[in-house]
Amino acid sequence: MKILLADDHHILLDGLRFMLRQELDLEEVFIAKTVEEALLVVKSRPIDLVISDISIPEIGGIAFAKLLKTDFPQTRIIFLSMHEEPHLVKDALATGVEGYVLKKNSHLDLLLAIEEVMKGGLFFSPEINRILINRLRFPEDEKVLTEREREVLNLIFDDMTNKEIGEKLFISERTVETHRKNIYQKTKTTTIVGLLKFALENNLIAGIGH
Repeated sequence: MKILLADDHHILLDGLRFMLRQELDLEEVFIAKTVEEALLVVKSRPIDLVISDISIPEIGGIAFAKLLKTDFPQTRIIFLSMHEEPHLVKDALATGVEGYVLKKNSHLDLLLAIEEVMKGGLFFSPEINRILINRLRFPEDEKVLTEREREVLNLIFDDMTNKEIGEKLFISERTVETHRKNIYQKTKTTTIVGLLKFALENNLIAGIGH
Protein backbone atom coordinates (compact mmCIF):
# COMPACT_ATOMS: atom_id res chain seq x y z
CA MET A 1 0.00 0.00 0.00
CA LYS A 2 1.29 3.42 -0.98
CA ILE A 3 0.17 6.43 1.09
CA LEU A 4 0.60 10.15 0.43
CA LEU A 5 0.49 12.60 3.36
CA ALA A 6 -0.42 16.16 2.35
CA ASP A 7 -0.04 18.89 4.98
CA ASP A 8 2.00 22.08 5.25
CA HIS A 9 3.16 21.37 8.82
CA HIS A 10 6.52 19.63 8.42
CA ILE A 11 6.70 18.33 12.00
CA LEU A 12 3.26 16.75 11.67
CA LEU A 13 4.25 15.14 8.37
CA ASP A 14 7.40 13.63 9.85
CA GLY A 15 5.51 12.37 12.91
CA LEU A 16 2.73 10.79 10.86
CA ARG A 17 5.16 9.16 8.44
CA PHE A 18 7.15 7.66 11.33
CA MET A 19 3.98 6.44 13.05
CA LEU A 20 2.57 4.84 9.87
CA ARG A 21 5.85 3.11 9.07
CA GLN A 22 5.99 1.73 12.61
CA GLU A 23 2.37 0.64 12.86
CA LEU A 24 1.62 -0.54 9.31
CA ASP A 25 3.41 -2.76 6.87
CA LEU A 26 3.79 -0.13 4.13
CA GLU A 27 5.74 -0.09 0.92
CA GLU A 28 6.21 3.66 0.88
CA VAL A 29 4.88 6.81 2.55
CA PHE A 30 5.22 10.00 0.51
CA ILE A 31 4.82 13.55 1.78
CA ALA A 32 3.77 16.85 0.19
CA LYS A 33 3.42 20.32 1.67
CA THR A 34 1.28 21.84 -1.11
CA VAL A 35 -1.41 20.65 -3.51
CA GLU A 36 1.03 21.15 -6.39
CA GLU A 37 3.58 18.83 -4.76
CA ALA A 38 0.87 16.30 -3.96
CA LEU A 39 -0.38 16.22 -7.55
CA LEU A 40 3.15 15.62 -8.82
CA VAL A 41 3.42 12.58 -6.54
CA VAL A 42 0.03 11.17 -7.57
CA LYS A 43 0.76 11.68 -11.26
CA SER A 44 4.16 9.98 -11.04
CA ARG A 45 3.04 6.71 -9.40
CA PRO A 46 -0.13 4.88 -8.27
CA ILE A 47 -1.20 6.06 -4.81
CA ASP A 48 -3.68 3.94 -2.87
CA LEU A 49 -4.55 6.44 -0.16
CA VAL A 50 -4.17 10.20 0.30
CA ILE A 51 -4.38 11.65 3.81
CA SER A 52 -4.78 15.42 3.43
CA ASP A 53 -5.35 18.49 5.53
CA ILE A 54 -8.26 20.69 4.43
CA SER A 55 -6.19 23.88 4.68
CA ILE A 56 -3.24 22.75 2.54
CA PRO A 57 -1.89 25.47 0.17
CA GLU A 58 -2.56 26.71 -2.44
CA ILE A 59 -6.09 25.78 -3.48
CA GLY A 60 -7.03 23.89 -0.33
CA GLY A 61 -7.83 20.28 0.45
CA ILE A 62 -11.43 20.34 -0.77
CA ALA A 63 -10.46 21.50 -4.27
CA PHE A 64 -7.58 18.98 -4.17
CA ALA A 65 -10.00 16.16 -3.31
CA LYS A 66 -12.27 17.13 -6.21
CA LEU A 67 -9.32 16.95 -8.59
CA LEU A 68 -8.28 13.54 -7.27
CA LYS A 69 -11.79 12.11 -7.49
CA THR A 70 -12.05 13.31 -11.08
CA ASP A 71 -8.64 12.25 -12.37
CA PHE A 72 -7.74 9.40 -9.99
CA PRO A 73 -11.06 7.92 -8.82
CA GLN A 74 -9.38 4.73 -7.60
CA THR A 75 -7.40 6.70 -4.99
CA ARG A 76 -9.07 6.78 -1.59
CA ILE A 77 -8.96 9.97 0.51
CA ILE A 78 -9.07 10.70 4.23
CA PHE A 79 -9.21 14.27 5.49
CA LEU A 80 -7.12 14.82 8.63
CA SER A 81 -8.17 18.24 9.86
CA MET A 82 -8.62 20.52 12.84
CA HIS A 83 -11.82 21.90 11.31
CA GLU A 84 -15.21 20.64 12.44
CA GLU A 85 -17.39 23.52 11.23
CA PRO A 86 -20.59 22.03 9.78
CA HIS A 87 -20.38 23.83 6.43
CA LEU A 88 -16.78 22.70 5.91
CA VAL A 89 -17.62 19.12 6.82
CA LYS A 90 -20.53 19.21 4.36
CA ASP A 91 -18.33 20.57 1.55
CA ALA A 92 -15.56 18.10 2.35
CA LEU A 93 -17.80 15.03 2.32
CA ALA A 94 -19.52 16.23 -0.86
CA THR A 95 -16.25 15.59 -2.71
CA GLY A 96 -16.69 11.86 -2.13
CA VAL A 97 -13.86 11.31 0.35
CA GLU A 98 -13.93 8.08 2.33
CA GLY A 99 -12.85 9.42 5.72
CA TYR A 100 -12.69 12.48 7.96
CA VAL A 101 -10.56 12.36 11.11
CA LEU A 102 -9.99 15.27 13.49
CA LYS A 103 -6.40 16.10 14.39
CA LYS A 104 -7.32 16.44 18.06
CA ASN A 105 -8.20 12.74 18.18
CA SER A 106 -5.75 9.95 18.85
CA HIS A 107 -3.53 8.29 16.27
CA LEU A 108 -5.64 5.18 16.87
CA ASP A 109 -8.56 6.89 15.11
CA LEU A 110 -6.39 7.49 12.06
CA LEU A 111 -5.19 3.89 12.03
CA LEU A 112 -8.78 2.67 12.31
CA ALA A 113 -9.78 5.02 9.49
CA ILE A 114 -7.01 3.69 7.23
CA GLU A 115 -8.00 0.10 7.95
CA GLU A 116 -11.69 0.73 7.29
CA VAL A 117 -11.20 2.86 4.19
CA MET A 118 -8.76 0.42 2.60
CA LYS A 119 -11.34 -2.34 3.10
CA GLY A 120 -13.75 -0.27 1.02
CA GLY A 121 -15.64 1.32 3.90
CA LEU A 122 -16.04 4.80 5.35
CA PHE A 123 -14.73 6.25 8.62
CA PHE A 124 -15.61 9.52 10.36
CA SER A 125 -14.58 10.77 13.78
CA PRO A 126 -17.41 10.67 16.35
CA GLU A 127 -17.66 14.47 16.28
CA ILE A 128 -18.11 14.41 12.50
CA ASN A 129 -20.84 11.78 12.82
CA ARG A 130 -22.65 14.00 15.33
CA ILE A 131 -22.45 16.96 12.96
CA LEU A 132 -23.95 14.87 10.15
CA ILE A 133 -26.76 13.61 12.39
CA ASN A 134 -27.52 17.11 13.67
CA ARG A 135 -27.67 18.47 10.13
CA LEU A 136 -30.27 15.82 9.30
CA ARG A 137 -32.31 16.29 12.47
CA PHE A 138 -32.10 20.05 12.88
CA PRO A 139 -31.16 21.65 9.53
CA GLU A 140 -32.72 24.96 10.57
CA ASP A 141 -30.43 25.27 13.62
CA GLU A 142 -27.22 25.77 11.66
CA LYS A 143 -25.95 29.28 12.27
CA VAL A 144 -24.75 31.50 9.46
CA LEU A 145 -21.42 31.94 11.24
CA THR A 146 -19.81 30.17 14.18
CA GLU A 147 -19.01 32.13 17.33
CA ARG A 148 -15.32 32.22 16.37
CA GLU A 149 -16.16 33.48 12.89
CA ARG A 150 -18.28 36.24 14.43
CA GLU A 151 -15.31 37.25 16.57
CA VAL A 152 -13.05 37.36 13.51
CA LEU A 153 -15.71 39.29 11.56
CA ASN A 154 -15.91 42.01 14.19
CA LEU A 155 -12.13 42.34 14.30
CA ILE A 156 -12.02 42.58 10.49
CA PHE A 157 -14.33 45.59 10.78
CA ASP A 158 -11.95 47.01 13.40
CA ASP A 159 -9.46 47.13 10.48
CA MET A 160 -7.15 44.59 12.09
CA THR A 161 -4.74 42.47 10.04
CA ASN A 162 -4.75 38.66 10.16
CA LYS A 163 -1.66 38.78 12.35
CA GLU A 164 -3.27 41.22 14.78
CA ILE A 165 -6.47 39.17 14.90
CA GLY A 166 -4.47 36.01 15.55
CA GLU A 167 -2.57 37.63 18.42
CA LYS A 168 -5.79 38.92 19.97
CA LEU A 169 -7.60 35.57 19.73
CA PHE A 170 -4.50 33.45 20.45
CA ILE A 171 -4.75 31.57 17.15
CA SER A 172 -2.36 31.33 14.20
CA GLU A 173 -2.38 33.79 11.32
CA ARG A 174 -3.10 30.85 8.99
CA THR A 175 -6.17 29.92 11.03
CA VAL A 176 -7.41 33.51 10.82
CA GLU A 177 -7.02 33.38 7.03
CA THR A 178 -9.06 30.18 6.96
CA HIS A 179 -11.80 31.81 9.04
CA ARG A 180 -11.76 34.84 6.76
CA LYS A 181 -12.19 32.66 3.65
CA ASN A 182 -14.99 30.73 5.35
CA ILE A 183 -16.78 33.96 6.26
CA TYR A 184 -16.75 35.19 2.67
CA GLN A 185 -17.85 31.77 1.41
CA LYS A 186 -20.71 31.38 3.88
CA THR A 187 -21.98 34.94 3.39
CA LYS A 188 -21.59 34.65 -0.41
CA THR A 189 -19.73 37.97 -0.54
CA THR A 190 -16.46 38.89 -2.23
CA THR A 191 -15.73 42.42 -0.98
CA ILE A 192 -15.51 44.13 2.39
CA VAL A 193 -18.44 46.36 1.39
CA GLY A 194 -20.59 43.36 0.55
CA LEU A 195 -19.55 41.69 3.79
CA LEU A 196 -20.45 44.81 5.79
CA LYS A 197 -23.87 44.96 4.13
CA PHE A 198 -24.51 41.30 4.95
CA ALA A 199 -23.32 41.78 8.55
CA LEU A 200 -25.59 44.76 9.08
CA GLU A 201 -28.60 43.00 7.57
CA ASN A 202 -28.05 39.97 9.81
CA ASN A 203 -27.03 41.87 12.97
CA LEU A 204 -23.63 40.19 13.07
CA ILE A 205 -21.60 43.18 14.24
CA ALA A 206 -21.30 43.65 18.00
CA GLY A 207 -23.00 46.75 19.29
CA ILE A 208 -24.85 47.50 16.05
CA GLY A 209 -28.54 46.71 15.55
CA HIS A 210 -30.91 47.24 12.68
